[in-house]
Amino acid sequence: MSQDDAKRRAAEAALTHVHEGDVLGVGTGSTVNIFIDLLASRGPGIRAAVSSSEASTERLRSHRIAVTDLNEAGGLDCYIDGADEADPHLRLIKGGGGALTREKIVAEASRRFVCIVDESKCVRVLGAFPLPVEVIPMARSMVARKLVALGGRPVLREGVTTDNGNVILDVTGIDLTDPVAMERTLNQIPGIVTVGLFARRAADVLLVGSASGVDIRRPGDH
Repeated sequence: MSQDDAKRRAAEAALTHVHEGDVLGVGTGSTVNIFIDLLASRGPGIRAAVSSSEASTERLRSHRIAVTDLNEAGGLDCYIDGADEADPHLRLIKGGGGALTREKIVAEASRRFVCIVDESKCVRVLGAFPLPVEVIPMARSMVARKLVALGGRPVLREGVTTDNGNVILDVTGIDLTDPVAMERTLNQIPGIVTVGLFARRAADVLLVGSASGVDIRRPGDH
């Protein structure tokens, strides 16, 4: 079974978490693209979507799904998004696609966060995938020095400007055995807009697609 098939299984399972009339948060990435296409073809009729990226907004609108602003929508019923890594506590690394700041905002605004991944994204400890950090451009060098002092090896993501006009540092080598504490530490560094650790606000449900089906994981299952 291909990775795309596993992603499709997870995306299909996410449809059961969406209800008629929901105002839905929609993330970014290849698995979410599959979800958007499925939602348009056979999902429940949602009232509107709040998107985490310009790319997802364009895809939603191409299917004639109404896209609204978070300030207009207020609280969201559910947020559907993927992840680059997920640990047994449903804490995540996100931001491989560069939309981490808006993803974190939409996750915070949502009553439920349903994360959809294929089994290759599941790890015991976060950190094999480089940690994305969105940084205000003028602070790039200063933030990089702070990250080095914390044990990290930051690399500028070349040629990338986020939807917010910022740059991304991808960080390897940083200790993520306590991702909640590290998220808190990184959030205190001036110039960092968002860090791609979704640990304080982890997923509520993780849907893991594989050749054997979809594994449904919740906090406390580990």
